[in-house]
Amino acid sequence: MLLKFLDYKLTTQLPKEIGGRKKILANTLNPHSYCIARGDKEFQNALKASEILLPDGIGIVYATNLLYGKKIKKISGYDLHLHYLGLLNKQAGKVFYLGSSEFVLNKIKKKIEVNFPEVECAFYSPPFSNSFTNEENELMVTAINAFKPDLLFVGMTAPKQEKWVLKNKDRLEVPTIAAIGAVFDFYAGTVIRPNAFWINFGFEWLIRLLKEPKRLWRRTLISTPKFVILIMGHKIKAIFGLHSKREKMITETETKSKLKIHG
Repeated sequence: MLLKFLDYKLTTQLPKEIGGRKKILANTLNPHSYCIARGDKEFQNALKASEILLPDGIGIVYATNLLYGKKIKKISGYDLHLHYLGLLNKQAGKVFYLGSSEFVLNKIKKKIEVNFPEVECAFYSPPFSNSFTNEENELMVTAINAFKPDLLFVGMTAPKQEKWVLKNKDRLEVPTIAAIGAVFDFYAGTVIRPNAFWINFGFEWLIRLLKEPKRLWRRTLISTPKFVILIMGHKIKAIFGLHSKREKMITETETKSKLKIHG
């Protein structure tokens, strides 16, 4: 099910299959990525190009309810990862992991052999850098296509991973591509994910911040307050009818489309 969230379309359910008639790009949206994308057009385009865009953040869940009166559940990249592996195990498919270190990737492969024995797994550890040379990029694409996977997981952290997927998707011979970032470390066990108690009560972000303050302080202490202010601004505009011309045009276009469909 697709649900409008500002300029994006959220997917509120996990997919029922891998692939389909067209190539599937799966990404996640949280308050931090939303704020970063506002100032990064390439990242914003990558998120908007997603066939699947999951609400991976309790802030997105609350904001959706506040702005649209819709109650949705948080669906994390970790949830998507396990769900896809389960589907792949049923069809004895192939998965490729791109990103992280060989140490982490080997742990992932060994765990898959135990938990999803019907899944064939391969991986590639790219250089740790902000950008790749043409030669480095070619090696990655070649390794993926040579394996011919049914599913590609990319874990390079956002927004690098989403941009890389959008730039290279037409060259990748993979029906489904999912950018899942920190999930590589969670699944490998090299970073321990908060337990279900904290996740279910919406405090996963707090436990992760306490464990990794140097890496996560910016997204929590800067992006989160900024996101709250932005959402409250949208709510106030909606209450007082202070929509911009662009927002009004979008609303009118959507209304006309609905009238044509039902008319």
